[in-house]
Amino acid sequence: MAGRSKAKTVRELRQSGYQALSVRVEMRKNLIEKMKRGERLFPGIVGYEETVIPQIENAILAGQDIIFLGERGQAKSRIIRSLIEFLDPDAPAIAGCEINDSPYKPVCRVCRDKISQFGEEAEIEWIPREDRYGEKLATPDVTVADLIGDIDPIKVAEGRYLSDELVIHYGLVPRSNRGIFCINELPDLAERIQVGLFNLMEERDIQVKGYRIRLPLDVYVVASANPEDYTNRGRIITPLKDRYGSQIRTHYPRTLDQELQIVEQERTVYPDAAERVLFPHFMKEVIGEITALARKSPDVNQRSGVSVRVSIANYEVLVSSALRRAIKYGEEKAAPRMSDLHAIAATTAGKIELETIEEGREGRVIEELTKKAVLNVFSRYFNVRELDPLVQKFEEGLVFDAGALVPSFVYGEKLKAVDGLAEALKKLEAGEEPAAIAAAVEFILEGLHLNRRLNKDRVEGKTRYRS
Repeated sequence: MAGRSKAKTVRELRQSGYQALSVRVEMRKNLIEKMKRGERLFPGIVGYEETVIPQIENAILAGQDIIFLGERGQAKSRIIRSLIEFLDPDAPAIAGCEINDSPYKPVCRVCRDKISQFGEEAEIEWIPREDRYGEKLATPDVTVADLIGDIDPIKVAEGRYLSDELVIHYGLVPRSNRGIFCINELPDLAERIQVGLFNLMEERDIQVKGYRIRLPLDVYVVASANPEDYTNRGRIITPLKDRYGSQIRTHYPRTLDQELQIVEQERTVYPDAAERVLFPHFMKEVIGEITALARKSPDVNQRSGVSVRVSIANYEVLVSSALRRAIKYGEEKAAPRMSDLHAIAATTAGKIELETIEEGREGRVIEELTKKAVLNVFSRYFNVRELDPLVQKFEEGLVFDAGALVPSFVYGEKLKAVDGLAEALKKLEAGEEPAAIAAAVEFILEGLHLNRRLNKDRVEGKTRYRS
């Protein structure tokens, strides 16, 4: 490629031995090379190794256009944008062409005129793969002009005739020629605009306004859609459905580990918080479990989906809540606790849709999901009977006040001598850090409460655990 990139004219390009490939052949060739080298095809995409990615490989190898069906937050856009990695690093085009015309076989009027005038000395430029990708979010106000093209009044004002092909202003699709074009949320495209895509999908050309031109384009077309809109609501016309070669269904993480891996990968990290805040693994599990339960809850609208963004936002806000406590009390370290979970109401509420809209219901649903998540995670770590020595202390009169603003050292000082607690803290990998011990103690006490072994009261802004 380094040698080819030096070519400045069509003649030099031919002499370099460059072979022009269609975009489908180019993507197929590069995919095969990556597979032979054992490269990871979609870095950063978690949980699709055995499901979605093999289907993408099949579609590219077959040269088929793709539509991705999935609820929000299933990495559809990220996967689509990653497809440019199957294009060559750069590709030659006639210099100044609006539609990346091939130096060997130009299709637009401007480039044909250049070849007629300059022949093999016509200048070329090298287009990086990033500039060979076009994308449009489908909205009801999208027009044929946006996608295909229209008459440019400026060019008409310059003195050109309306019958002249040179007055055309090309839309997004022609400008993605010899590349990839994506339509996000395809069903939101008006039906008359969907009809305008027929030629592109089947005959591989477009027609602009009433001009008697045929512009054969080389475009790999990809789309995304919510399955509810695509399959049930009749918002996409059947002939357009028929023109997509592969329909690939995405999904949410199928294991808790996959969910947490995505959270760790995507969350916003601030250096000061990263140094100061410890995040116990059992708290991470609670965050992932809340999202997993929401995806199964009859109270939550499953047609809209529950994105991984719920887990990410909840993780971030718990880090903030712990950091706020550390700043307030001058603690070197902090860790999210059970008493910080109230903070996730703000980050969860805007990301789930309830089946029934009722005043105050959203908060109750989030609270119930949180309680069930804590109980599920607690049950993975403990058999409640093994904590009987701790329960016995409460039956003997122990009372403990916990809360988001209770300093960490209080937990260890008051409970470190309690029989059985040390072993439980070890199971939670609390270590010696007071902040981690405080988080583990609250988790244990809350788990005992949810198992109906301890009572819990709200007293002066704190949570009081008692027999």
